[in-house]
Amino acid sequence: MCAAQFPAIGLIWWIRDQLGDDYANAGATGALAVFGLLCPLVVAPLVLPVLGLLHALVQVLPAQVLAHRAARRARGPVWAWHLALTTVLGVAWAALALLLWDWPFTTTAPLLAALGVLPVLGLGWLRRRTGGLRAVWLPALFASVGLFLLVLLGGVLATVTGIVDAYEPPALSAGQLTGVWRGEKGAVLRLGTDGRAELTGLPTEAEPGSVDPYAESPFDVCDGTGTWLLDDKGGHDPYAAGPEGRPGVVVRPAGGCGQETYWRIGGTESEPELFVPFGDPDAPDLRILTQAP
Repeated sequence: MCAAQFPAIGLIWWIRDQLGDDYANAGATGALAVFGLLCPLVVAPLVLPVLGLLHALVQVLPAQVLAHRAARRARGPVWAWHLALTTVLGVAWAALALLLWDWPFTTTAPLLAALGVLPVLGLGWLRRRTGGLRAVWLPALFASVGLFLLVLLGGVLATVTGIVDAYEPPALSAGQLTGVWRGEKGAVLRLGTDGRAELTGLPTEAEPGSVDPYAESPFDVCDGTGTWLLDDKGGHDPYAAGPEGRPGVVVRPAGGCGQETYWRIGGTESEPELFVPFGDPDAPDLRILTQAP
């Protein structure tokens, strides 16, 4: 029962990533994105039993042991205690994931709590089954496919009807963009109120033919000064399919290092980001800048 629900859970996570993609067009899209979804399904028969066993060991079975103890001391049906305690364990694992990997608690807590519901409710049915592994895994297979199709249909309907909206980048003014932006490997971009920019170890679009687009670092790293402007219509966006693209910041380095670079706006209103995908569009080297406090 644990293994049967993982394809549907994986699909929910994939839909969430696609609709909430801060870095749209910064990686695999279209057919490649669908291919990325289908690949896990091919290896699912090998992976799902292992994932199901691990999930049972860390959430469902510990909750069952605690449920029997709680039912003896506080009374009440074991299944009700089992549901409550497996939910508590799911929330606890979500808190640990937040501390260790910075996973969003508001997303992972309900998801991990829900992961224990179906196995708990299915335990009573499974105990009444006879006939060995086939009697258990065959119904689980049909249940897994049914859950997957149900989630897929629900995701399509939610998107078409507008119940779930795709990610929209924050609308930032030039005043909100001024200040210091920092990235990995010491990259710093200072945007002044007068349209001037200061660059320290900043990745920039390379001059045509100066670097291999498929190289490990398909960009120039520049120090010095330059100018910048806010393009709130996305007219300079090189990834735009039409006249308007994603809002961003146009940075023009001076001094002969690099060329005009379009830093697209991402993140949220409270935690904005600037990012550029360099190199191969299907597997870009994504560079991200966050605004310093």
